[in-house]
Amino acid sequence: MKSNYSTSHLSACVPLLILPLALKLAAAESLKVTGLADPSQLIPISLEGYSGEVLSALKFDLEVAGLKITRVDEALLQVSGSNNPHVIGRVTDRNRTSLLAKEYAGGSAQLQTQTLADDIVALLRRQGIDRTKIAFKVLTGQNSEIYVADYDGHNAVAVTQDHTLTRDPAWAPGRRALYYTSYKAGNPDIYLHDLQSGARRAFARYPGLNTGAAPSPDGRRVALVLSKGGSPDIYVCDADNANLKQLTKTKEAESSPCWSPDSRWICYSSREQGKSALFLVSADGGAKRPLSTVGAINCTEPDWSPDGKTIVFTANMGGFQICTVPATGGSATPLVAGEDPAWAPNSRTVIFTRNRVNGRGVVSLLDVPTKQTKDIQQTSGSCSQPSWAK
Repeated sequence: MKSNYSTSHLSACVPLLILPLALKLAAAESLKVTGLADPSQLIPISLEGYSGEVLSALKFDLEVAGLKITRVDEALLQVSGSNNPHVIGRVTDRNRTSLLAKEYAGGSAQLQTQTLADDIVALLRRQGIDRTKIAFKVLTGQNSEIYVADYDGHNAVAVTQDHTLTRDPAWAPGRRALYYTSYKAGNPDIYLHDLQSGARRAFARYPGLNTGAAPSPDGRRVALVLSKGGSPDIYVCDADNANLKQLTKTKEAESSPCWSPDSRWICYSSREQGKSALFLVSADGGAKRPLSTVGAINCTEPDWSPDGKTIVFTANMGGFQICTVPATGGSATPLVAGEDPAWAPNSRTVIFTRNRVNGRGVVSLLDVPTKQTKDIQQTSGSCSQPSWAK
């Protein structure tokens, strides 16, 4: 099936004026000294000179990154500039020290705005996410399709047009392909979809359930959930489908495999102990062990942060709750009501589905340290199961 989605980027913005790198680093260090060491604190920032969609996009991008838009006299960082005919950005601190002066040319106003937002975030020694991509499921009536969009939900494009149930999108490394499950052939089968050519092929089509495909960060293997042995278990195979290996074998259901950043371990959810709980198993096989999530029960949908430090998951404790736990296990930290969590490449932002509104799923972004949330631009239909390209 052909798709009109392309992963090619718009032409890069050309910097016409930028401060020396050493000055920016020194300025960032001075910002850190004045109180930015606590990542849970919202950073006050002001915006002047922007209008229309550029102003709206800047506000969204900066608030998602843990900043708070406020008045000039209250701001720790003061951003000024214009967006006619292209975006210009200047950043100063409270002492009027210039931290950034840059004019963006080339590409769309959207790309220029995203680049400015990433440059501002970089001053805080944080990784920008404005030019990343997400995938998610959109349910309309009885059918669902897979969509791809910018991280904020804009420019959403349908990847599938199967007119059936299609779910569980997962990005292959390199952002050029998606795995997902589709009932197109009458059975829940896993497909691999090339986003540039639109070509796709069946990746797992065993009898019974084929779902939960999760490619390893190094791109060499894929974890998946298959029920061909009776109950849903965790399997792993090479990226070319070879060397299929069963990692779990229980009478209860396993689900939601995810990988450690070094591609050595898999975290998954199992009902082996009655209620759903998180477990770890080597991708090469061997004994599994439970992951402690003190304070959280009925744990599902884990996702391992790219920096390897934290696992985000869904707990059902009288309602779905997004929680985090150290990757080594320990006390769980509740964050916000919701489900379907997935990490951004920066290991700080999480995309998730917040509690349904009139039965309609709403995909949102969460800045984990500050717990600040923002809904993305919604596509018509009930949106859920977001996945972030890394």
